[in-house]
Amino acid sequence: MCVFFVDAKLSVFLFFVLYLPDMAEEAGMFMVHQTIGSVLCCKCGIPMQPNAANMCVKCLRSEVDITEGLKKNVILLHCPECDTYLDPPSTRIRAQLESRELMAFCLKKLKLKSTGVTLVNAEFIWTEPHSKRIKLRVRVQKEVLHGAILEQAYVIEYVQQDQMCDSCTRVQANPDQWVAGVQLRQHVAHRRTFFYLEQLILKHDAAARAIKIKQMDHGIDFFFANRSHGVKFVDFVGKVAPVRSRNDKQLVSHDSKSNNYNYKHTFSVEISPICREDLVCLPPRVAVSLGNLGPLVICSKVTNSIALLDPFTLRHCFLDADQYWRTPFKSLLTSRQLVEYIVFDVDFVSPEVNIGGSRYALADATVARMSDFGKNDTMFNIKTHLGHILKPGDYALGYDLHGANSNDMELDKYKNLVIPEAILVKKSYEEKRQRKRGKPRSWKLKSLNMEVDDTRARGDQEKMNSEYEQFLRDLEENPELRFNVSLYRNKEYQPSEMASMTDGEDIPSIPLEELLADLEINDAEDEDEGMRE
Repeated sequence: MCVFFVDAKLSVFLFFVLYLPDMAEEAGMFMVHQTIGSVLCCKCGIPMQPNAANMCVKCLRSEVDITEGLKKNVILLHCPECDTYLDPPSTRIRAQLESRELMAFCLKKLKLKSTGVTLVNAEFIWTEPHSKRIKLRVRVQKEVLHGAILEQAYVIEYVQQDQMCDSCTRVQANPDQWVAGVQLRQHVAHRRTFFYLEQLILKHDAAARAIKIKQMDHGIDFFFANRSHGVKFVDFVGKVAPVRSRNDKQLVSHDSKSNNYNYKHTFSVEISPICREDLVCLPPRVAVSLGNLGPLVICSKVTNSIALLDPFTLRHCFLDADQYWRTPFKSLLTSRQLVEYIVFDVDFVSPEVNIGGSRYALADATVARMSDFGKNDTMFNIKTHLGHILKPGDYALGYDLHGANSNDMELDKYKNLVIPEAILVKKSYEEKRQRKRGKPRSWKLKSLNMEVDDTRARGDQEKMNSEYEQFLRDLEENPELRFNVSLYRNKEYQPSEMASMTDGEDIPSIPLEELLADLEINDAEDEDEGMRE
C-alpha cells in the first residue's frame, strides 16, 4: 500500500489506524472487536441488522415484489423437423435442451434490461423431454425502498409450440397445392442456356420460395405457394435473359357467401432462341435500324439484351428484349453445328482492340477443315476476328458456310450478299483436352433440386451429359461467362506433380482464387441441393 504523507501528525494518525491493529493481533494482544448493533423490524419487531428500509427480509418481500411485471410464461416457436427455434423476424437458432445457447435464447426473450432489474443467476429446472416445457429459475436484484437492494428468485415456464420453418414447409408441403406456376421455355435443340440460368438462380437464391421444380423437355417449371413469389421470379428472369411473358389464371373454388375466389396463376416465359456463339442473319429491317450492321453477325453475349458482333468489321451493338420481340428472328447456324478447323497462316489486318470488354483483332487466315485434313487439299482464305489468339498450328471452331445447306428466308432477301466460306467463332482446345480426359476438376457447381423424368431414353441422357460438359468447358475458357457463377472447391481433387507436367499448359483453367469454400451445414435445405462436377 502506497501512502503519501502530508505532515507528521497525519502520518502518526494513519500509522495507528492502519497498522497498529494488525501488529497487535500478530503480537497476541487482546483487541476489542467492533460489533454491529441491531434494531427491531418496524413491521414484525424481530431483531435485525439495520438497513435503509428498517424492515426484515420477510417483511420487505411481503411489501415489495420485484418480479411484478416480469414475464412468467413465454411461448417459443419450435420447428420439429430441423430442431430450431424462431428468433423474430426470420432468424433460426439451433440449440439442444439445457444448453448454453438455449439459455441465452430464453433469457433474451425476457428483456430484463428494459424492466430495471439485474440478473444474478439462472439455471434450468428438469422437465420431461416430451412435455414441450422448459423451466428456468432466475434470480434477480432490484433497488427498492430508500435504496435497499432486494434479491428474489422466480420460475419462468417456456412453452414450445411446433411450427415448421419455411425450408421444412417446402419439403413437407404437397407440391400439387401450388398457386402460381412459372413455365420457363426456350425452343432450341440444347439446354446450355438453362445450365447457365440455373447457376444464376442459385447465386441470387431466386427460387428459394419454390415448393417444386420440375425439368421439362424444352425448359423448367417452377411452382410457388403465392402469386407474389411467382411474379418476383418472373421479374428476376427478365433481368438476366431476353424474355417475353404472359399470364393466365384458372378458377379453383368460389365462396359465394364471403365472395372469395381461389385461382391458380400460370406464367408462360419464353426465352429468346438466340444463344451465345450463334451465327445470325439479321432481317433487313433490323439491320437498317442497327446502322446497316452485318447482316451476318455472331452473338457474343446474352444477358437481358443480345450483344451482336460483325466478325468482318468488328462493329458491335446491343439488341434489347423489346427490340428483338418486336421483330423476332432465328439463328442461321447454332453452336451444335460448329466444325473444327486447323489454322495454317495468320496475317494481321488491324491491331488488337477492346470491344464490350472482350479483345478482338482482325486478321486474314488460311484454314482447312479437320475432316478434310489428309484427304484433300481444300483450304480457305478467310477473314477472322480472332487474330489476337490464333497462330499457325492452332485449332479453331467455326461455321462451314461452304458446305452448309441453308434455307433461311432472311438470307434469301439479300441478293448481292457475298457469303464467306467459313466464319471462325472460337479457339479449340479439344486435342489438348484429350490428355486430361477422365481426370476430376478442381472445382464444382451446385444444382437445383429438380424432379427429372427417369423414363427418358439413354440417348437423351448422354446428350444432356455432353452438353453439360461443354458448358463446363465454356466456363473455363470464358472468364466473363463465369463472372456471375459461384464456383466451389472440389475437396476430392488431389493435384499431382506428374499430371501438371504432362498436361497442356495452354488449356484454360479456373484460378484457385476464384473458387469458394463449400460450407458444410447439415440443414435440410442444404442436403436437398446436390453438387455437380
